[in-house]
Amino acid sequence: MSGPTQLYLDYLVQEGFRPSTDVDGDVTFKAEGKYYYIDIDTSDAGYFRLVFPNFWPIERDEELVKAVLAANYATMMTKVAKVYVRSDGKNVVASVELFFGRPEYFRDVFQRAMRALNTSVENFREKVV
Repeated sequence: MSGPTQLYLDYLVQEGFRPSTDVDGDVTFKAEGKYYYIDIDTSDAGYFRLVFPNFWPIERDEELVKAVLAANYATMMTKVAKVYVRSDGKNVVASVELFFGRPEYFRDVFQRAMRALNTSVENFREKVV
């Protein structure tokens, strides 16, 4: 394993996480009881995407509109983070997406990216309830 994947794995281990890779080659890890992953785009080493997948289930059609509005609010209110309803309309995902001139630069902003991601989820929850 090389390139950004190994950079992410090494960094997360250094920070006290226990990362692994999934069947898609993404780096997965658990923090504060929640599962996250770093999306590996082999065609774009300078692209960094940190994802908190499927954190809010949508079980009924009437919940979908509330979720879309709350996701829009969370994205609008949180720097760098995106919150969106999956295309199947069954769950909500949050992500932070960044470009770096060099993949290793992610280290400088990883903790801030995690805070932004969690803030976006808090902003979503504030509006959806």
